[in-house]
Amino acid sequence: MNKNLIALSAVAMLAAACAAPPTAAPTAPPAAAPTAAPAATKAPEPTKAPEPTKAAAPAPTAAPAATGPETIRVFSSLPLQGSSKSSSDQINNAITLAIASNSKDGVICDGKFKVDFVKLDDSTAAAGKWDAATEQANATKAVADKDAMAYIGTLNSGAAKVSIPILNSVKMAMISPANTNVGLTKPFDAGEPDKYYPNGVRNYMRVVPSDDLQGAFNAQWSKGLGAKKVYVLDDTELYGKGVADVYEKVAKEIGLEVTGRTGIDGKAKDYKALATKIKGLNPDLIYYGGITDNNAGQLLKDIRGAGIKATFMGPDGIAGPAFRDAAGKDIAEGVLATAGVVPKKLLPPEGQKFEDDFAKKYNLTPADFEIYAKYGYAAAQVTMAALGKVCAKDRDAVRAAMIGTKDLPTVVGKLSFDKNGDTTDTTMTAFIFKNGELVETEAKLAK
Repeated sequence: MNKNLIALSAVAMLAAACAAPPTAAPTAPPAAAPTAAPAATKAPEPTKAPEPTKAAAPAPTAAPAATGPETIRVFSSLPLQGSSKSSSDQINNAITLAIASNSKDGVICDGKFKVDFVKLDDSTAAAGKWDAATEQANATKAVADKDAMAYIGTLNSGAAKVSIPILNSVKMAMISPANTNVGLTKPFDAGEPDKYYPNGVRNYMRVVPSDDLQGAFNAQWSKGLGAKKVYVLDDTELYGKGVADVYEKVAKEIGLEVTGRTGIDGKAKDYKALATKIKGLNPDLIYYGGITDNNAGQLLKDIRGAGIKATFMGPDGIAGPAFRDAAGKDIAEGVLATAGVVPKKLLPPEGQKFEDDFAKKYNLTPADFEIYAKYGYAAAQVTMAALGKVCAKDRDAVRAAMIGTKDLPTVVGKLSFDKNGDTTDTTMTAFIFKNGELVETEAKLAK
């Protein structure tokens, strides 16, 4: 409370107390009446004393301004345990930087709101990767938070399948820096994608191309490398199986012989029996649709241990230092991977500067740089642009502003979304593990 206000109230009370005797004048003898008159004439002065109190009244009403702007909360939900931790940490760091760079210490809308960024973990120590129940809890937490306006995530497409419908129930925007499964936005498996949008309104978008593009690119690259016989593996998850399905379909369409298809157990102790089986089929190339977290490193170790020299290729799920570390630098040498990302040479100047500054700030060597860090930054740029445009705690308005993004300048170039929530940028980049680094390489495609 304002001390001056307290003092002023005390003065008023004292003055009122001093004025009390004149109010008792009617019971006094008539002779006392004249002496009471001056007091009575002065009485209005003490009663006016509280008037400054009324003038000071705005001080309490100004209290909200003193506490600062209202909070708008943005959640991320990514696996912070297991092999994907490195990628998630870099995405979260990029989001943090984007929020700071697109605000004044987090404050937006001329001081009306401050953006509070909260990092949620959708993995468990026991699983060593994302977990459905944990992702469900994260999305439910966001929905229950009246200050939450946007959700950045997930890393894994299977996790997105869990959270999209929960967030859709309140029309909260969800934007992913890494999901690629086709069915999240377009028809693929039964009931997709409508079953993820119970409100009939699209609240989900992604800043990377989907697997229908990546799987086809992988198959065309395989043939361009001269492969004639391929063996297809997947980790049985939504993302891994989805991209492998597309790869197999396109591979057959362009004349590659698919000698076999196996879904692996991501918790198996080893894959020696599977490796022996594959060796007997003598493929030129082995394609693995899946993520590093599902024992991809051990899978490659056992394939090489069986003496199989076939080219090993995978999608973005293995395009990172985590796969190199899981398989071992020497064993990972020569492994090919793809990702729906813009190569550094094609990034706008601010994108190239971001990569350089980001690596310097977090002491990252080229070998440790995660390809989706810049897409975490871009996802946050989309979010901040929408929050700054709407300037209100209106989830549906923020959602509409985000999915309506057109030609927004970002670190990965100008971003736009189609009616499904897919980015209109279809760039694919090829990579190879070389001397412990994941480096960009040229992909000769054959159709």
